[in-house]
Amino acid sequence: MLDFFTIFSKGGLVLWCFQGVRGPAAACTAPVNALIRSVLLQERGGSNSFNHEALTLKYKLDNQFELVFVVGFQKILTLTYVDKLIDDVHKEFRDKYRNEFQQKGALGLLNGTFDFKEDFLRLLRDAEESSKARAPTAMKSFEQSAKSQKTVKSMIENRGEKPKEKTKNKKNKGPKKEAPGNEAATVSKATAAVKQDPPVAAGDREELTKDEILQKNREEFFRKRMKGGEKSNKSPKPDTQKDKGKKPRVWELGNSNAKVLDYSNSTTNGNTDTCPMEEYDPEMVLGDRNREPGRLRDLEYESEEETEEEKVVQNSSGASAKKGGLGGMFGMLKGLVGSKSLSREDMDPVLEKMKDHLIAKNVAAEIAVQLCESVATKLEGKVMGTFTTVTSTVKQALQESLVQILQPQRRVDVLRSVMEAQRHRRPYVITFCGVNGVGKSTNLAKISFWLIENGFSVLIAACDTFRAGAVEQLRTHTRRLNALHPPESHSGRTMVQLYEKGYGKDAAGIAMEAISYARNQGFDVVLVDTAGRMQDNAPLMTALAKLIAVNTPDLVLFVGEALVGNEAVDQLVKFNKALADHSMAQTPRLIDGIVLTKFDTIDDKVGAAISMTYITSKPIVFVGTGQTYCDLRSLNAKAVVAALMKA
Repeated sequence: MLDFFTIFSKGGLVLWCFQGVRGPAAACTAPVNALIRSVLLQERGGSNSFNHEALTLKYKLDNQFELVFVVGFQKILTLTYVDKLIDDVHKEFRDKYRNEFQQKGALGLLNGTFDFKEDFLRLLRDAEESSKARAPTAMKSFEQSAKSQKTVKSMIENRGEKPKEKTKNKKNKGPKKEAPGNEAATVSKATAAVKQDPPVAAGDREELTKDEILQKNREEFFRKRMKGGEKSNKSPKPDTQKDKGKKPRVWELGNSNAKVLDYSNSTTNGNTDTCPMEEYDPEMVLGDRNREPGRLRDLEYESEEETEEEKVVQNSSGASAKKGGLGGMFGMLKGLVGSKSLSREDMDPVLEKMKDHLIAKNVAAEIAVQLCESVATKLEGKVMGTFTTVTSTVKQALQESLVQILQPQRRVDVLRSVMEAQRHRRPYVITFCGVNGVGKSTNLAKISFWLIENGFSVLIAACDTFRAGAVEQLRTHTRRLNALHPPESHSGRTMVQLYEKGYGKDAAGIAMEAISYARNQGFDVVLVDTAGRMQDNAPLMTALAKLIAVNTPDLVLFVGEALVGNEAVDQLVKFNKALADHSMAQTPRLIDGIVLTKFDTIDDKVGAAISMTYITSKPIVFVGTGQTYCDLRSLNAKAVVAALMKA
């Protein structure tokens, strides 16, 4: 039984609606709005099915008249006739109101009355009856099976036959390789052996007793063993080079005194109090000196703009100028009106090339297929002008879809959220998580520097109590950040501090103590650094879920590197699943945003950005582009898409 069936335009005007279940009209409004927000506006139309709470929604797009057909039913029901029903309703509604759409256009949608209830009920009855009329497939009788055709004689197996065949095949498969000159000799030997040795009869084999056969096999076995021992002792290798040892190379301009190279001073190594302040070049630490302090710049990408559409327009205009006269005039009119509607067969070759191109640019294979399916669904049946090719149309639609995917549904404004938390007299808490070696601590330090330049004080919580050197790494970053922004420049206020309890402690407890300390000391932001963990490690994922559930951070950022392809999808899906499974809350806390690192190492293979945002619908908040504290950017969707579409 259907809950509802609705037909509306892509502009949002509801043309007709059927409600199969009694209740308020808003019962079908929320699922349809969720479909529009999550699928249609986000260009995720690869599948024609969408789940919302207890309902399953199936939809069909009419790109010629810009219509959307949506049917909703309970998720637990298996309705086999829904696909047939939505196709029949689409065809009937188009045919019935085709002239009204073509003649009046948008005014026809606004002023038209669509009395479609009787037609819909008739189509619904036909679809339900057709599903009932399908009889279940009957089982085959024994006479219809292939086994009934076999005779009893063919099914009897003799024990001695199969082993003989196997041994013959084995002998034929592996002939010994001989030198080319000895081939004739081997053939002559084989023919002579056949002539000399007559075949042994079966009766002669039976004359030997079991004991004689056993004794004969033993003698043959010992003879083979003795031959093998003689062969191994024939050519012993001379042991002449054993005495030679490895000698160190002495460089002509080198220093032979090892004491000069010894920097391990036991009195200062690892002691933060006695260790002198290191001297470093601010140019190396900060990178670009012409930057604006506190401003997060966008990603930049210079693309060579020479699109295929311009070439097509130039070629077609040149051809029409040569034709001249009436041919050129009719060609112009035909181009203005537009004639061809796109079919799936026209788009398949182009979409196949686009899919391979996306995979080559590091987009996950599964995501590339879904993107191409979404573009095909969006363009199928759409009328195309004469001066535009199928390739340019598909490419333009794919570019629009990619830009839409990279632009988030909800923008994460960290600075505004920090100021909001300041008004409530509490610290703003950000937790960083991700797999091993993606750059969590380094990018945490970059974000700390950006926050300090915007006038916010930062407390770094060292909750990576597992990796050796993790606390020391954060301690070094804290010391360098304080050197760049000393308390004298901020009215005697220390802008960044490290809260650490050493190794082997409970990370959730350290994070809780750090947040409490930040609240008492008046810090604006708490950045929680966690240990790197693989998405398949259940104990570590449980510990991460506990840390997030206990401390309820304001922002959970997943740190992923731009080098990965298919692995990005697996990491994000399993991180979200683990956080949902191991959380005790009724509505578990999942990943809120993404930090994309090592973006400067991939050139134009930027597909990981598409894969991560497509699979989670979460925004990329920060992009790491280098090793200095200033190498932090915000995502520019158009720049990423330009790099992705570059040939």
